[in-house]
Amino acid sequence: MRGLIGSHDLLLVTLDTLRYDVAAELASAGRTPRLARALPGGRWERRHSPASFTYAAHHAFFAGFLPTPTTPGQHERRYAAAFPGSETAGADTWVFDAPDLPTALAAAGYHTLCLGGVGFFNRRSPLGSVLPDLFAEAHWEPEFGVTSPTCLDAQLDRLAEALTRVPPERPLFTFLNVAALHQPNRHHLPGAEVDSRASHAAALEYVDGRVDRLFRLVTGRGRPVFTIVCSDHGTAYGEDGHTGHRIGHDVVWTVPYADFVLSPGAW
Repeated sequence: MRGLIGSHDLLLVTLDTLRYDVAAELASAGRTPRLARALPGGRWERRHSPASFTYAAHHAFFAGFLPTPTTPGQHERRYAAAFPGSETAGADTWVFDAPDLPTALAAAGYHTLCLGGVGFFNRRSPLGSVLPDLFAEAHWEPEFGVTSPTCLDAQLDRLAEALTRVPPERPLFTFLNVAALHQPNRHHLPGAEVDSRASHAAALEYVDGRVDRLFRLVTGRGRPVFTIVCSDHGTAYGEDGHTGHRIGHDVVWTVPYADFVLSPGAW
């Protein structure tokens, strides 16, 4: 990633609460063809999240601690906030002298744009302002949130509008937190009265249907876009008696991850 800063736009998409097993099953079954087209080899990488809920996971992500590969050994990170004793920043890691990624990218000349989804981005409280306040420009409205069946559509409408104000010569970092997978998600499955693994899967299919538009928007500025798409944590639907997240269960810690470069005109 070190060699991409300045020449590439950057896109970080967190599919909030997406379980790895559901994501992998849908990709394998051909139910998320647009995401599969972008994923290296058409598959998600299985990783472990640094945290079990949104607020903690995103603080880690913005400091450079993205989901960790599940294979043993040290794994070089894509980017990292500098601190003494770090053992996972390598030759290709972009190391920055700032507390978080948006601040570092702003210092490198990027416009930083946040499109929040879940409540930790809604700015309705001091707590809900911490993460969006890291960005030069941040947006949230109820239509972006967990109760909206068209949350990603609303976010993309706002993204399209925001992009018109960013000078084409200035590199852009776009962060998008997608709320569709988070409970409640039963509105994505016709006839469902409760949230379930099936409605979680239906929410991912909804997201997949908007991926082409997202990628067209971010590549429409004419720059290649280094892209990271991952989940911040999973969630339980009755496994071992658990429901929800912020617990140490495998379905919560295990998340899908992918990174790749989007080329202008390819979408």
